[in-house]
Amino acid sequence: MADLTRRLFLRGAAAGVLGCSAAAHPWLTTVTLAQGAPGFGDHRLVVVILRGAMDGMDALRPVGDPLFSALRPNLAQSGGPGLPLDGFFELHPRLAGLAPLWTAEELAFVHATSTPYRNKRSHFDGQDILEAGTGLDVPQTEVRDGWLNRMLQVVPGMQAETAYAIGREALPLLAGGAPVRSWVPEQRLALSPQARLLLEQVYHDDDLFREAATEAMDLADEMQMEDLAKALMQAEETDMAAPGTGMMTVPAPGRRLADLDRLAGFAADRLRGESRIAAFSISGWDTHRKQAAALAPSLSGLEHLLLKLRADLGTVWDRTAVLCMTEFGRTAAENGSQGTDHGTGGAMVMAGGALRGGRVLGNWPGLEEAALFDRRDLMPTSDVRAWAAWVMRAMFGLDRAVLESAVFPGLQMGDDPRLLR
Repeated sequence: MADLTRRLFLRGAAAGVLGCSAAAHPWLTTVTLAQGAPGFGDHRLVVVILRGAMDGMDALRPVGDPLFSALRPNLAQSGGPGLPLDGFFELHPRLAGLAPLWTAEELAFVHATSTPYRNKRSHFDGQDILEAGTGLDVPQTEVRDGWLNRMLQVVPGMQAETAYAIGREALPLLAGGAPVRSWVPEQRLALSPQARLLLEQVYHDDDLFREAATEAMDLADEMQMEDLAKALMQAEETDMAAPGTGMMTVPAPGRRLADLDRLAGFAADRLRGESRIAAFSISGWDTHRKQAAALAPSLSGLEHLLLKLRADLGTVWDRTAVLCMTEFGRTAAENGSQGTDHGTGGAMVMAGGALRGGRVLGNWPGLEEAALFDRRDLMPTSDVRAWAAWVMRAMFGLDRAVLESAVFPGLQMGDDPRLLR
């Protein structure tokens, strides 16, 4: 059993060993579930952290802005025609399979949104602030809980359970004072028969966690994470590229989708039961070079994940909202290696049958140089925390004052965007 407050040490170690590779690696992830309290309602909330800074201007292309194609002469048309949404924005071709969700108003986006994080553009700092849910007036070294855990603390009777953790770090989003169970493999994920037997004995009498722990060990064995981590470190030493390709080494597409199937299926199975909240992370969004090729599999994976959740949740999908959030956006202009660098304003993806979708939300700031943040990044026009807060208020009836103080300290939620049906 691992104490989730140890994540500062684990994250620091990962930063020192893997650097940007850790943020780009698609399978350093944790899945966390929370069971509902009496009277909490029948809605389900799924939070997906997209680690590595998803390029919102590529996922959701502002083709109606006359400066977009000038700033991105290669990326603006990469992959072929996208899916037109509202006459201004166009969905990346690798997300075009989400068209049925858009038509059914079960898909929405927020553009030009961000946490309060500015200027330094560090993956790990950005992710810390995103998951802590605080403003910059609170030193991150003093934060020991995440915003989902603080929500659990203000709901009497709510219970949290980490269903399984795959990777070398916990999910800070649900770290904190509310009761949380966690299985976090640290140094090795290839368990010896003796170690596996010991863990099975430890979990044998734990009715809540025995099944999840067993599945976690099975999945860890099959994914062989240690070998993949070594490959990533080798890629880091060779400019993070596979020889002759300029591409990050990642699992084969078939394996990526199969792993996403299992991840989504596991979460959906619990959400069809007593669980009301699920949270996990998917990495692989860092696209400094050859973005057209590097981003495509991650977007396909996100499309696959959302469709899989919709299919596996069945009728529960009608009471579900999925929030996909990333630590920051990327530069407005593509760089010399046909990629993008760490930026500020980004995009948020929302899905679910409970959603009032079919909309691109937020205020578009424009791409004129004077309108950009630091004359290089998309200017944030909203706080990503506010969108999550309004969803939680609509789903679970939480008081606005509690959300603005206890859950997201210092947040000003603004006007109600009426995100749910």
